Amino acid sequence: MSLAYPSAERYADLADMKNHYSPILLCCAVFLLAACAGQKSRVIFRPNPEQDKQHELVSPLESWQIIESRNGRGESGIPEWVHRYFESKHLGIETLDEYGGKYVFVGENWGENINILRQWADGFTGIYDLPRLVAARVERRLVSSAALYPDDEYGQYFETLIKRVADGEFSGAVKEQTYWVKRARPPGGNEEEGEEEPDQMNNAAELYEYLVLISIDSETLQDQLRQIMTGIKTTVPPTRDQAAAINRIQQAFFEGF
Repeated sequence: MSLAYPSAERYADLADMKNHYSPILLCCAVFLLAACAGQKSRVIFRPNPEQDKQHELVSPLESWQIIESRNGRGESGIPEWVHRYFESKHLGIETLDEYGGKYVFVGENWGENINILRQWADGFTGIYDLPRLVAARVERRLVSSAALYPDDEYGQYFETLIKRVADGEFSGAVKEQTYWVKRARPPGGNEEEGEEEPDQMNNAAELYEYLVLISIDSETLQDQLRQIMTGIKTTVPPTRDQAAAINRIQQAFFEGF
C-alpha cells in the first residue's frame, strides 16, 4: 500500500534538487540542454502546459476498471466530486458550485486491505496531512513559471518555501468527504504498453482506492501562503535575477494555482 501524494519525508531534504526532482517535476516540464558560451554546464528547461495537463489526468489506477464502490456494484452511484477527480483531479472538483470560492485537495491511497485504508482515511486530517498536498501544489506552481531549474530560478527560496509549506499548519480546512472504489486489473495489465506500476500493484488483481476530500476557503489559504512566502529569509541571498523572479512569482502566484 502506498500513498499517492508526496510524503513528509519528500520535503525533508531538498539540498540537491537538480539531481533529485520529484515525479511531479519530471512530469510537468520538458528539459532542454542549452549549450551557451560561458554556461556549458547550465541546464535550461521549458515548462510544457499540455504535458502538465496530461499529468493531472493520469493516475496509476486509471486503466483499472471500477467494479464496486461504497454505493454498490459497478460505477453507479459514485458521487460527482469523485467523477470529477478521476477526470481532472482537483481542478474538476473546484468547478462544482458547492466548492465555489474554495480550494480542494484530495488525499489518495490504495491497497488490498480495505480496513487498513479505512483507518488511514479516518486518521487523515487537515492539520497533519493537508500541508503535504498544499506543498505539492505550490511546487507545481513554482515550476510552471520557471525558465530555469527552480533552484536556479529562485535560489534557496525555492526549497525553503516548499519546506515551510510542508511543515506548516493551515487553519480553516474542512474534511468534507471520504469515498472508496474497488478496481480490477484489465486483461494483460500495462505490460504491453511498457508502463511500470508501483510495487504494491505488481501482483494484485484487485485493489481498493480510497479518497479523502478536504476544502479550504480560497482567501483564507491565500492569506496564509502569502505570510509564508513573504516571511522567508534564506541563508544565501538571492541574486538580482533570482530576486526579480521571486518578486514576479509572489505577485502572480495565485493565477493558475
